[in-house]
Amino acid sequence: MKKKIFMTLTLVLAMSTSMFAQSEPVVLEEGGTGPYKAVMYEVEGFGEHTVFAPKDLSVFNAKNALPVLVWGNGGCANSPRGHEKFLNDIASYGYIVLATGIMPKQDAPRGMGMGFGGNQSRSEQQVESMDWAFAQNADKNSPFYQKIDTKNICISGMSCGGLQALFNCFDERVTSIMICNSGLFEQPEGGEGPRMPGMPNVPKDKLKEIHCPIIYILGGESDIAYVNGMDDFKRIEHVPAIAVNLPVGHGGTYNQPHGGEFAIVARAWLDWQLKGDQEASKMFVGDSPAILQRKDWTIVKNAKVK
Repeated sequence: MKKKIFMTLTLVLAMSTSMFAQSEPVVLEEGGTGPYKAVMYEVEGFGEHTVFAPKDLSVFNAKNALPVLVWGNGGCANSPRGHEKFLNDIASYGYIVLATGIMPKQDAPRGMGMGFGGNQSRSEQQVESMDWAFAQNADKNSPFYQKIDTKNICISGMSCGGLQALFNCFDERVTSIMICNSGLFEQPEGGEGPRMPGMPNVPKDKLKEIHCPIIYILGGESDIAYVNGMDDFKRIEHVPAIAVNLPVGHGGTYNQPHGGEFAIVARAWLDWQLKGDQEASKMFVGDSPAILQRKDWTIVKNAKVK
């Protein structure tokens, strides 16, 4: 453990000595629906990661810092292609989103497939995102210097990316988990569950390592991850856990304008968990949570949710 901590600190210090150089920012959907118009870009020295953040960082400081959303992609893809509208809209509400993989090229044909972005993604890229956030927050040369809320980090992902997030659930820096269209496979006795390159082999016992609130955002019974995700939820009794469903299937609403319904519900979770917004908590808590006022959503909660 000490060796791992030393290696992480070494990486953070190495990152913090470099100058900040980013690619030309890309504006998606007029910067999102939030008050802090967002942009998407890559940063030199932070390879195979895409940053979504408010374009104007001048309003953020140590007292009004950006919580962190770490994202892993469906299909173990090494690019957030197909999720960029969803992630960009979240960033526009005052978040820094660090997505696994190279930045999507907006002039490329749609439907590039799982392997878009080169090699398949790795679970470790989410850890690299957290390391980078800590480094930038400490680096006086970074535009994010003392503007990242490193005490409020949500790891998340869709499908394979959700498995990657669960693989990393033990990390003490994580304060919230959001699993989208995903759930752990039941492991056959003496064997491994089905997986593709980049998909971590995560046994159900891993759920015991979760130490913070978690939500599953699923696509209803037609979602191929529905059974696994709901089974995960039923097994989690030691931390607050919620499962919500919208019957749209495994593809969710990520590629709809501004990320569709999934973005609205995900943002409510993030606002509650990472910003302490009690108004946002009403989406999920109480006898009549606000999510039930939205068309076709359902919700279940464990006894730890207050």
